[in-house]
Amino acid sequence: PRVPRSVADLARRLPLDRKVAQMFLIGFRGQTLTSPVFTSQLRRQDFGGIVISNRNYQNPQQLAQLAGEAVVISQQERHVPPLIMAAQEGGDFSEFPDLPPAAAPADQGSPRRAAASARQTGASLRALGVNGIFAPSLDVTTEDGTGVFEGQAYSDDPRRVSAYAAATVPAYRRARVLAAAKHFPGIGAATGSPDDAPAQVGLTTEELLQRDLLPFRTAIRARVPAIVVGHASYDADDFVTPASLSKAVTTGLLRERLRFKGVAITDDLAAGAVAAVASAPDAAIQAVKAGADMVYISGPRGDQEAALNAVLNAARRGDISRRRIDEAVARILVAKRGAGLITRKGRGTGGG
Repeated sequence: PRVPRSVADLARRLPLDRKVAQMFLIGFRGQTLTSPVFTSQLRRQDFGGIVISNRNYQNPQQLAQLAGEAVVISQQERHVPPLIMAAQEGGDFSEFPDLPPAAAPADQGSPRRAAASARQTGASLRALGVNGIFAPSLDVTTEDGTGVFEGQAYSDDPRRVSAYAAATVPAYRRARVLAAAKHFPGIGAATGSPDDAPAQVGLTTEELLQRDLLPFRTAIRARVPAIVVGHASYDADDFVTPASLSKAVTTGLLRERLRFKGVAITDDLAAGAVAAVASAPDAAIQAVKAGADMVYISGPRGDQEAALNAVLNAARRGDISRRRIDEAVARILVAKRGAGLITRKGRGTGGG
């Protein structure tokens, strides 16, 4: 990627173990500052970010306390400011039920209303210290209304979903939250939820290009900073390997066909579709080799640490090239600068 000098200088200063830690997004248990993520993990490792979910949430003030502590730790330890991510799409698809938006994606009515909702949601999250969001959801659901992701998807019409992408991506950027569009290359037609078990999407690559990939093309044109690669399996590979672990999908489709230059993030590697084919350490290595820049693991803590060590050791022995690590870290730092977490001089801003 094209890298500003300040980011390139920061990347050069990071030793290998900190570069690899930047490539990990971690979830955690607990709702207080005594959680091990604050007392231990974020102090020992320069993680790329944390994900705050419903299991961590009590109220907006407590959310701000959790997010603020992550930033304070990064300053105390002289780490790179962390991404603090959440899923907050509305309705049943929000981690924080008393924060906007009220309506689920399918109920937002129009791209214009969705853009207003994205601005409001982004502003409310940013005010509480959350600087990244797993949104917009750009899956194209099935026309017969039987898809697994009814309600979470904007529409069964790829052009209409594309219009929502064009509206919401700039809205999140104006709110200064990093948007991670999901779930590449589209899971609206999946046989089931990859969260629970292996799932397939029975479309050819050409069918994907004409249908499910249209909204992602639009999001990329709108300069979406990050894209979440999902866990369904596709004809583009072998109908077995989850997309998040597939070089044919992450590098072949996302990088080469769609020319995406931002951050590729795996969906949660603790998902059933991944656990069915690989351990957390093996999955993390496969994902990075496939082209993922950030690996998200919601837990447990032992799996997160084993996966981090596995990727670090693979990089040390040359199984993962230093070039692959460096390009991933450069993309992450560029995205963090774009979200206002890193100044033009390569310093942290405090993340707020």
